[in-house]
Order: sequence, then C-alpha cells, then structure tokens
Amino acid sequence: MAVSSSLFASAMAQAQTSWPSKALRLVVPFTPGGTTDYVTRLVGIELAKALGQPVVVENKPGAGTVIGVDSVAKSAADGYSFVTVANSFAANQTLVKKLPYDTLKDLRPVALMGMSEHVLATHPGSGLKKLSDLKALTAAAADKISYASFGNGTSAHLSGAALAQQMGMNWVHVPYKGQAPALSDLLGGQVTLMFGNWPEFRSHVQSGKLVALGMATSKRSVYAPDIPTLAEQGVPLESNSWNGLLAPANTPDAIVERLNAEVNKALMAPAVLEAFQKGGIASMSGTPDKFAQFLKSEIDKYAQVVRKANITLDA
Repeated sequence: MAVSSSLFASAMAQAQTSWPSKALRLVVPFTPGGTTDYVTRLVGIELAKALGQPVVVENKPGAGTVIGVDSVAKSAADGYSFVTVANSFAANQTLVKKLPYDTLKDLRPVALMGMSEHVLATHPGSGLKKLSDLKALTAAAADKISYASFGNGTSAHLSGAALAQQMGMNWVHVPYKGQAPALSDLLGGQVTLMFGNWPEFRSHVQSGKLVALGMATSKRSVYAPDIPTLAEQGVPLESNSWNGLLAPANTPDAIVERLNAEVNKALMAPAVLEAFQKGGIASMSGTPDKFAQFLKSEIDKYAQVVRKANITLDA
C-alpha cells in the first residue's frame, strides 16, 4: 500500500509538472458579446501565449448561468476545465431553490479578473431623462414599464428589483440569456429600462441611442463623470458586474496557483490594460484566497437583496 501511494503521488506530481499538455476550456455561462465574455477572451489570449496551449472559450448560457457553471462543477478536476462567473454565481446561492451543485464545495476560486460599473439606461422613446421622470411615469402606467436583465438572478435583475423596491414601484422584469440580446431590445424600445455594464452602453449613450438615467456608483464614475449617480437623485444604489475564474473543487493546488499567477500577469499585459482602460473595466487581480473572501461577502450581500425582494427561482 505504501508503494502504491508513493507511485500515485509521484504520478500526480509529474502530471502537474507537465501541465498543461493540451487545450484549456474556459466556459462562459452567458451569450457572446457581454463583458464577462469579452474579459474572458482577452485573458484567454494571454494565457494561451504564456501556457503554450490553446485556450478555448465556450459559451454555455441558460438558467441564470446555472447550466454553464454546473458543466464545469461536474468536469474532471484535471486542470483543463474552468468557468468564468459573475455576480449571479453569488446570488444563486440564495436565489435558486435547488442548485445542481454546491456553490462553496464543488468549485474553487482561481482568480478575480475585472469589474464594470453599471449605468441605468432607457431608450429615447420613453421620454425619461432622470429618476424623477421614472417615478412620474410609473405612477401613470406602472404595468407598462419593464426592465431587462442578463438573466434571472443576474446583477441587472437584482439591481432592477432593488431600485423598484427603494422607489416604492413595481415593474415587469424581462430576463434574457445575456446582455447582448437584452441590450438589443432596449435599443429597439421593446423594454423600458436596464442596468447594464458601462463598457457596452457607453457608445450608445454617447451617440444618443440610449439615455443614461444615472450611474449606480457611490460617487461619479471616472469613466462617465458627466452622468449623475443614482445616489445624487435620492436613491443610494450601487451596482456592478464582476467576473472571476473558478475550477472544479479538487483541482490540484499547484495548478490553481500557476493559473492564478498567469491570470494576474495577463491582466497586466499591455493589450489587456489598454482594452480595460478604453472599455471602462477595472482590474481585480489577486490571490485565490482573496477571491474566496470576496465571493463569501458577495453571497452574503445578495442573500440580503434576494430575501428582501422575496425572489426565488427554480434551477
């Protein structure tokens, strides 16, 4: 038995030393075109250079990111399957009645990557310019006001619910399988409102195709200093989209530490720094432990939001 254990340990050490020996799979549980997809692909390009192996980004949207996350939670813990999660991963712990995976036990944090501030926007046809306009319109026709989100349980969904709650309103929630299709319908006037990532909304706001009602930040954003915050208009609501990389729970420490180091290097690559700066994305580099602590705080934060808004979903 001692010999067998020694041989097994030696084989594992050799496998980790030779890692990676094939392509890595990075699952994005959203449709293509959103910030999480964008950040994952940017980092993936740098990882492929550093690791000497292809990095394949696979979009698996659906069920508020549960489908994509579950596919990696149930993958082999061999260092070749990872998933990029966002706020919805933390919210789903409380929001979804029966998750097919254990949020804290079936996956392990690898690295935080980026964070994007949210803007609350509407289409010009709504006639809204500021929050007070929204309150007046709601009083006149509450059932005609809808807000889009990237999907059930996403930050855009919970922020919309929190805003309605703080303003004493009740609007119709319209979930999509990602930010791109939601944004398309917002631009077309099929929905009234949406909390969205500033990088994707910026050009539409600047061109006049969308109207920014306010930034969901504690103080005016350095990326959009001319747009008032929601707090300035009487509703102290903060909202953003972060993203980070997770691995199956039993992925070896050596692989997690190596990939964490390479992700942090990738975030400092000139091409990534330039893209982040132009896009209004803040780097969130750090250790796996830092990400784990961040996740726990986000789970606690969204648990309060979900319970207060009395929202529950089936997986």
